[in-house]
Amino acid sequence: MKKIIDDFMRASPVIPVVVIDDPDHAVALANALLQGGISVIEITLRSDAALKCIERIARDVPQIQIAVGTVTNAEQLQAAATAGARIAISPGLTEKLLDAAKTIKLPLLPGIASASELMLGLEAGLHQFKLFPASVINGIELAKALFGPFPEARFCPTGGISLETAPSYLAVPNILCVGISSIASREDIQNQHWHAITEKARIAAEL
Repeated sequence: MKKIIDDFMRASPVIPVVVIDDPDHAVALANALLQGGISVIEITLRSDAALKCIERIARDVPQIQIAVGTVTNAEQLQAAATAGARIAISPGLTEKLLDAAKTIKLPLLPGIASASELMLGLEAGLHQFKLFPASVINGIELAKALFGPFPEARFCPTGGISLETAPSYLAVPNILCVGISSIASREDIQNQHWHAITEKARIAAEL
């Protein structure tokens, strides 16, 4: 499972973090990202359509590696795995969530904001983590500070990062990628601005 997450994090410097309200927009969004050179996506469980969107992309655009985001409990983990997600991403880290991920066998990228949370994850055998909320916890400096005592850990900061600030994060050696919601905003998806999404994906893929 470690390799699955590592491959996901290294597939693109930027992971689009999206909210999709209409399942009929899912495949078009995935194709727009692919055209821009991005083959990963985090579909958050912030809409009732999320699981259906995962199903459609997994079926019709298999080139896209799908992560399901905002996962907080075992029921969501199981539903995501059934829908076709390859990875689960959580905003935090709990022992119950770790146990559920092992039972369901869905790779988990848990969110952390402290050394204590990182140590809990490392003790469970994890090496990749989401830094969240990155802009609030000063994710750049936190990643640098954690590198010394925890050189084996790798991070994907998410939360308040833009295309303009992403390069500063990506310059840190233990940061493999960043999550950005502005690549495919909820509004752009709702209005089917696929060309605009493709153009932003191109910029992100070149970072």
